[in-house]
Amino acid sequence: MQGYVIILAVFAGLGSFLFGYDTGIITTSTAHQSFKTYMGKPNAAATGAIVSTYIAGEAIGAISQSLFGDTLGRKRFMQLMCIVATIGTVIQTAAQNYPMFLVGRILTGVAVGGLIGTVPIYNSEISPPANRGLIGGLSGYMIGVGGFIANWVGFACGYAPATTSFQWRFPLALQIPPGIILFFGLQFFLPESPRWLITSSRDNEAREVFAQIRGDLSGTDLDKEFDGMREQILYEKATEVKSLSEAWAKYKKRVLISVAVQTMTSLTGVNVIGYYQTTLYTKLGITDHTAFLMVGIYGSVGIIMNIFSIYFLDRFGRVKLLSWGMTGLCVDLIYCAVMTRYFAGSTNSVGKGFALLGIYLFTTIYYLGLNSTTWLYGVEVLPVSLRSRVVGVSSLSHFVWNVALTEAGPSAFANIGANFYYVFVGTTFLSAIAIFLYFPETKGKTLEEIAAAFGDDLVHAEGASIHKGGDDERLETTV
Repeated sequence: MQGYVIILAVFAGLGSFLFGYDTGIITTSTAHQSFKTYMGKPNAAATGAIVSTYIAGEAIGAISQSLFGDTLGRKRFMQLMCIVATIGTVIQTAAQNYPMFLVGRILTGVAVGGLIGTVPIYNSEISPPANRGLIGGLSGYMIGVGGFIANWVGFACGYAPATTSFQWRFPLALQIPPGIILFFGLQFFLPESPRWLITSSRDNEAREVFAQIRGDLSGTDLDKEFDGMREQILYEKATEVKSLSEAWAKYKKRVLISVAVQTMTSLTGVNVIGYYQTTLYTKLGITDHTAFLMVGIYGSVGIIMNIFSIYFLDRFGRVKLLSWGMTGLCVDLIYCAVMTRYFAGSTNSVGKGFALLGIYLFTTIYYLGLNSTTWLYGVEVLPVSLRSRVVGVSSLSHFVWNVALTEAGPSAFANIGANFYYVFVGTTFLSAIAIFLYFPETKGKTLEEIAAAFGDDLVHAEGASIHKGGDDERLETTV
């Protein structure tokens, strides 16, 4: 496997990094007393709005990906989102009041909402089949890196004088450079996806880029893989659907799984726990700098476990990680509910320690089984002609559910406490059952070969033949 492809994937992953950092930094920024004082001491609803308006922006970004991602291409669309991200983060950093801060949050949300779906598409489309779990999974891993750095920056800035806005402005300002660096990297360093180039009838350029990124192949092996990829893409393009309703009719299972896997991610409660960690720690008697330290450790545990995850993706496959990850979260959420119910607000320090353990087990399981897997798997199952459009819809579903859950978070924790966990127990249990029963494995296949796992036609370049996928009798006709 070429180190060059890994470098490309990590560089493109700056888009995912922006998502992780901006999502993570708000946890500590809104908890600083200096921020609360400057913004007029927002109540629970106003604090929830800071999070929910950001996610609403992400939903708009997902829609823009669905509408314009295929037209602009992977590179140009990401560059556009980098511009929006830079504007949004500058406004957040320079905010003079609460409304101005919300405008910055919305714009930044739009940008990362478009980037978070496009980065795994790009990384998957440049990956060798045998290592797509690692390379495609880097998009999810970079989310964790962003959250990890955000948590520790927020912790460190907690020691800044509480009388100045440096405590929360500086962490927000650190979001500005990655967007600028990614913009120029896309302009001068990263090649366009060869698969998108084929769909745009730029075959010669596609072959050059493919040879560049697949330095592990040469001669007939390179020609065979490129031609197979090209024939499948051209076949799908010849029968390309023109609307999402047509996509649903023709590729129902593939569309449903892509949307479902992102919806399932939201319904684990990961964003609720991530955003409102400081609230959970306060209920366990952990406050001030110690609470920020706990947030930093939470992010560190996640990034460590994600290293194992991107290795396991190609070893054990996507479906095993998803199914066992959901099952593990279901068990852990029950544990968290029980521990919180009996020990939050008590004087039992040992019990509180076990309640804290449940929160850390959550991030351990989530980053081991789901974080990189969901963003990769939702891309893999789709044909190239639908990838941006449907991933945009998948991301939209992810963000819409997050808006609802995170807006309800402060009030839910205040009013029903530990019982809020049981909402996610039910959703993760149903998700685990669905994955066990209906999700096909994609490990080791080219993005084009995955079509057969869903019963769709698979073109073989040798003799230009079509083989019917699924369990149907293998049919062969001349194209």
